[in-house]
Amino acid sequence: MLAPPPTGYARSGEARIAFQVTGDGPPDVVVVGGPVSHLDLQWEDPETARVRWRYASFARTIFFDRRGTGLSDPLEQLPSLDLQMDDLDAVLDAVEVDRVALIGAVEAGLCAMYAATHPDRVRALVLINVAGYGGVTLNDERRAQMLDLIENHWGEGRFAQLFAPERARDERFADWWARFERSCTTPVIARRLVDLNAQADVRGVLPAIRVPTLGLIRRDNPLVPLDAARTVASLIPNARLIEAPGTDLYNWPGPDDPEMDVIEEFLTGRRPQRSAERVLATVLFTDIVGSTKRAAEVGDGTWREMLDRHNAIVRERLGRFRGREIKTLGDGFVATFDRPAGAVHCAQEIVEQVDGLGLSVRCGLHTGECELLDDDVGGIAVHIGARVNEHARAGEVLVSSTVKDLVVGSDLEFADRGTHGLRGVPGEWRLYAVSN
Repeated sequence: MLAPPPTGYARSGEARIAFQVTGDGPPDVVVVGGPVSHLDLQWEDPETARVRWRYASFARTIFFDRRGTGLSDPLEQLPSLDLQMDDLDAVLDAVEVDRVALIGAVEAGLCAMYAATHPDRVRALVLINVAGYGGVTLNDERRAQMLDLIENHWGEGRFAQLFAPERARDERFADWWARFERSCTTPVIARRLVDLNAQADVRGVLPAIRVPTLGLIRRDNPLVPLDAARTVASLIPNARLIEAPGTDLYNWPGPDDPEMDVIEEFLTGRRPQRSAERVLATVLFTDIVGSTKRAAEVGDGTWREMLDRHNAIVRERLGRFRGREIKTLGDGFVATFDRPAGAVHCAQEIVEQVDGLGLSVRCGLHTGECELLDDDVGGIAVHIGARVNEHARAGEVLVSSTVKDLVVGSDLEFADRGTHGLRGVPGEWRLYAVSN
């Protein structure tokens, strides 16, 4: 798990607004997420952490919890756009920012209003998956669905099905999302924020925006209609809209998505420089299943000891099978191998040995061309390996058909797990579980 950066508090009237800063500028960028957030907890999801570090790789990036959510002070009144702009002003003053780029996701209100009224302070605007009215509650049916989820199911993680339907299939992510909901705010405040969002309509403000604007939308997402995003772009003078395939709104664009490169170029004026060596490698992803529940059962001290022993086992096996540790994500590892059979055997031993600690690990593997980027690894093969891991069950080593075909003649046996769509990867993929 990546440790979050230090949290500061900006004074906005009598309230304190929590914020965090990562990376170095210029440029200075503020990322404004949806209505609720939790600064610390969002670092506990590996993919969220990767997105945040990607922003930090090209900008000094500021994140903050809106009033009434996360680490910021609770609400005493509904946060009007005027009040939200005061809070944003307070954060910018606390970080000592003169001019900033704003990145707004899911709802346009705060960023659009601030850009239109403070062109002297805003140098660029990026709007991701937004409509100009009603936030994400664009009709009575959708609004009723959202309110029902809040009234009867807040804290159960049901909103993951709306904001990240593909990732919601991953049990680990679903468990984290449920805890995220409970930690962000209470059901009462959540309902107030959704009601407020449903009433917002900033279409009259959009023509007054005079800063360079980039819009992005996922075509198949279940919340924001494509036509609504197109309307937003058409109303902002000279705005550019990029339409991309996919369903998940949360954490899109991801750190390795081409749309993230577009954002970087838009904000910095330069294309991302990737001096990459391309090699064929087998990529291994591991993670501990049910880690949050297990940590709660044994307590912090014992959990830390178990995690240290887990890490030692994984690293010892990587060394034995000539694996290269790339990085840790949450409580799992990313590694590469030059021999696919060795990678599978390594994964098997990791699962077996960690089981003796009372922990259950799942592993996913894929072989393909990878980009070696300094101390990291990138490319579509890495995406596929991560998505294969998402489909693995507790105590299972799951591989793509590519890996299975490359180890023909070895002593490895496999059970067919059928074809699956892999999140963010075109086509259907046949997956196999190692059975010996």
